[in-house]
Amino acid sequence: MNTSQNNSVNKAGFIAGVGAFCFTIAYVLVQILQVLKMIAFPWDEVLIYGTSLGIVIPFTLEMLALHYITPPDKKFWSHAALIFTMMYAVFVTANYIVQLATVLPNKLKGTYELVKILDQTPHSLFWDFDAVGYIFMGIAMLAALQVFCKTGFEKWVRFAFLANGLVTPLIAVVYFYPDFSDRLLLLGFPWGITAPSAMLMLAIFFKKSENKVKDSYH
Repeated sequence: MNTSQNNSVNKAGFIAGVGAFCFTIAYVLVQILQVLKMIAFPWDEVLIYGTSLGIVIPFTLEMLALHYITPPDKKFWSHAALIFTMMYAVFVTANYIVQLATVLPNKLKGTYELVKILDQTPHSLFWDFDAVGYIFMGIAMLAALQVFCKTGFEKWVRFAFLANGLVTPLIAVVYFYPDFSDRLLLLGFPWGITAPSAMLMLAIFFKKSENKVKDSYH
């Protein structure tokens, strides 16, 4: 990849990373407000699904950018991370579009019974879609670990990705434990720190890489 292309990819990765970070923080804030009963229907569902959907495209582009700037000898790992990211994107996008475009409108019209089976309630079909999606996100970050060195700023990106990957089993427990409750939801709260942190650290990595390319060019 030539200098101009590399710069463009780093810039795109940075912008996408900041976008993914912002939407993830927004999702976490909405989740907190929802648990505290500070937002009511239908805005609780509009905001929780809307912010969740907002994460998908920027995070996918951020991981795509990572794959493009990864050295050839490490591209297996960045490619694996991209594949798992795409699996995350497909599952959660299917869920959030169904919730926002089908389930919610029918709830508002009073015809919820027609689409009840599609609602994301604990241990339902789309609940499982959501669970699998975020598990794949965690696996994607674990796969990407091998891309980063253990020195310099890259070690901090690596640490952030590892932290989010290690939280993934907690996410699985929250979703698949037989009896769901708001108290159980707190078990997954570390994700609200590790996920946006990993996205932001990768965004900063792109900015540093862009500046490095500029410096070497001049």
